[in-house]
Amino acid sequence: MADPSSYRPKPGEIPDTPGVYRFRDEHRRVIYVGKAKSLRQRLANYFQDLASLHPRTRTMVTTAASVEWTVVSTEVEALQLEYSWIKEFDPRFNVKYRDDKSYPYLAVTMNEEFPRVQVMRGHKRKGVRYFGPYGHAWAIRDTVDLLLRVFPVRTCSAGVFKNAARTGRPCLLGYIGKCSAPCVDRVSADEHRDLAEEFCDFMAGRTGTYIRRLEKQMTDAAEEMEYERAARLRDDIGALKKAMEKSAVVLADATDADLIAVAEDELEAAVQIFHVRGGRVRGQRGWVTDKVEEITTGALVEHALQQLYGEERGDSVPKEVLATALPELVEPVQEWLAERRGSGVSLRIPQRGDKKALMETVQRNAQQALVLHKTKRASDLTTRSRALEEIAEALDLDSAPLRIECYDISHLQGDDVVASMVVFEDGLQRKSEYRRFQIKGFAGQDDVRSMHEVISRRFKRYLAEKEKTGEWVDDTSDDASPADLKDASGNDVPAVSATGPQATPEYGLKDDDGRPKKFAYPPQLVVVDGGQPQVAAAKRALDELGIDDIAVCGLAKRLEEVWLPEEDDPVVLPRTSEGLYLLQRVRDEAHRFAITYQRTKRSQRFRSSPLDDVPGLGDTRKQALLKHFGSLKKLRSATIDQICEVPGIGRKTAETIAVALAQAAPAAPAVNTATGEIMEEEEPGTTGSGGDPVTAGAPDERRGQET
Repeated sequence: MADPSSYRPKPGEIPDTPGVYRFRDEHRRVIYVGKAKSLRQRLANYFQDLASLHPRTRTMVTTAASVEWTVVSTEVEALQLEYSWIKEFDPRFNVKYRDDKSYPYLAVTMNEEFPRVQVMRGHKRKGVRYFGPYGHAWAIRDTVDLLLRVFPVRTCSAGVFKNAARTGRPCLLGYIGKCSAPCVDRVSADEHRDLAEEFCDFMAGRTGTYIRRLEKQMTDAAEEMEYERAARLRDDIGALKKAMEKSAVVLADATDADLIAVAEDELEAAVQIFHVRGGRVRGQRGWVTDKVEEITTGALVEHALQQLYGEERGDSVPKEVLATALPELVEPVQEWLAERRGSGVSLRIPQRGDKKALMETVQRNAQQALVLHKTKRASDLTTRSRALEEIAEALDLDSAPLRIECYDISHLQGDDVVASMVVFEDGLQRKSEYRRFQIKGFAGQDDVRSMHEVISRRFKRYLAEKEKTGEWVDDTSDDASPADLKDASGNDVPAVSATGPQATPEYGLKDDDGRPKKFAYPPQLVVVDGGQPQVAAAKRALDELGIDDIAVCGLAKRLEEVWLPEEDDPVVLPRTSEGLYLLQRVRDEAHRFAITYQRTKRSQRFRSSPLDDVPGLGDTRKQALLKHFGSLKKLRSATIDQICEVPGIGRKTAETIAVALAQAAPAAPAVNTATGEIMEEEEPGTTGSGGDPVTAGAPDERRGQET
C-alpha cells in the first residue's frame, strides 16, 4: 500500500486549467482516469487526510504510485480525451457499464449491392442502418414479416442468394411476394435499393406520409375500377398499421429523443435507456455497473452518455436527450453531443407533461433492473466467494486465488498436439485472456512433456519482461521466440509486462504507457488437467524458472481428485463442494478450448493443397488456376504451356506449379456416403453443390480418440 504523500505533486506544479489526469500503480498501469475544469482543485481533493476520503477513493490513491496530467484547451476536449483513455486503458477504478444482455437490432446492410434486412447483435458496422435495440429477436422478426409485404427487401443470406442466382430460381419468399427477388433479376439493383431506402424511412418514423400516399393510390385504383390492385394496397396499409401498433405512441409531437434514468445504491447503479423515434418507443436497453469510485448521479449519467454515443454519428444521436440528472458541467457535454450529431442537441431534465410521465416509467424500469440484478448477484457472489475460500482451505493457500489459470493438452493420436490456457478471475471466465499454444519442442504424444513445455514458455515470457522492467534480475531469462505464443485468434502474443499479484487482473501492458496487452498478471493458482505426472511437470517447470509463489494443482477426471505436487495422496473434496465445482468448470473450459483449437488445426491440415507449397503463389492466382482448369485433377494433368495461359502465371511460375503437383501424391477420392459415388476431385476447401465444404479424404471424427 502506497502513501499518497510519496507521489503528491509539489505546490505550483499542477496547472489551474482544464485537463485530464491519470493515476498509475507501481507497475505503470493506468488505474484511474478523470477530467477536471481545474486540475489543481480536483487533484488537491485526492491528497487529503486518508480518513476523510471515501473508502473507494482511499483504495485508489493508496494503490496508485504516481499521477500525471494532460492540459487541454476546452472542457469538450477534456471530455473526449477522458472517453478515449477510459476505452484504451480500461482502468480498474473507473465506472464501466456492462450490458445486462446482448441486445438485437434490426439492421439493413446498405453497404451491400443488394441490401439485406436481418437481426444483428454486437458492434455496429460501417454502412449498416440500425433500428432498435429490441428486447427480443422475435419482436424484430414479427415486425419484418409484416413489412415485407409492402417492402419486399431481401432477407436471405449470401449463400442462399448466390445459389438462387446460379439456379435461376428464387427462394420461397420470392414466390409468395415477400421478396422482390433481385437474385433472378426481377428488379434491378437500383430498384431494390429504393425499396430498402423506403423500408429505412418507415422504420425511422416517417410513416404518416407513406401511409397517406398508399391510401391515395388505393382510392385512385378503386375509382379506376382496378379493384384487385386496390385490395392489395388496402392489405398493405393494414400491415403497416399493424406494425405501427406494436410500438404505441408515447409522445404526441413525434419527438425523437433518448430518455436515460439511473437507479443506484451505495455499491451499484443501473441505467435504463428508452429510444423514442417519431413519438414511439423504438428500443430499450439497460446497463449495470459497480460503483468503484465515489460518483454522483450526474456523473453516472455522463458516463452513460459517453458509452451510448461515443461511437455514434449523425442521426444515431437524437435531437433531444432527457435524463433524471445532469452532469456537473452540462454545456461541454451538450456541445460534445452536438458535434457528434452534426447539429444542436438538447440535454435536460423533463419537468412536466408526457415526457416527465415517460421518464417516471424509465426510472421504474431502472429500479426494477437494479433489484433484479442484485437478487441474482447476491447468490452468485456468495457462491463464488465460498468456492474460492474452499479451494484456498483445501490447498492450504494464504489467500483466495483471485486469478486461476488452467492448462490442458489436446491431440488426435499424437498428431496436431496443442495446448490451451483459460483464465478465471473472481470465479468468472475472462475469455479475452484465453491463449492457445502449439507444441513445438518435440513430435508425438507425451502429455507430461507437453505440459512442461507450455508452463515453461508461459512463465519464461513473464520473467523476461520482469527483468526488462527491473522487477526481476535473473541470468536465465527466456530465449524463446515471440512466435511461441498464440492468442485466442491465433495471432502472435508480444512480450508481457510485470504484474502485481494483489492487483485486479487486467490485460497486459505496453512499456510506459499502460495500454492493454497479454499475460500481464501471474495467477495465484495454476490448475492442470491431469494427475500426479502432469502436476509434477508443471511444478518442475516453475521450479526451473525460480518461481515459488504460485500454487499448482491438478484435477484428475477419473475420480475428480485434486493432486498437489510432491504429495502421494490426493485431496478429495466433497461432491457437493462449491470449490470442486469451480475447479471442474475451469478444467472443462480448458478442455473445450483445447479441443476446439485442435480440431481447427486438423481441419486446416486436411484442407491444405499442393498449391500452398508454391512460393509466391497467392490466393488470387490459386483461384484463377482452379477457375481456369475446373479442378486440381485437371490442373495436375495440364502442360506447362497450358498453365501459362492463365492470366498472371508466367513460365517460371508454371514450371514451379507443375513440379509441386507432380511431387504431391494425389489425395484419396472423396466418397458420397449416401450414394457410394466417388466424387470428382475439387480443390480442398471449395464448396460443393450443397454449399458445404468438400474435403477429400477427411478423417471420420469417430476414428481414434481426441484428448
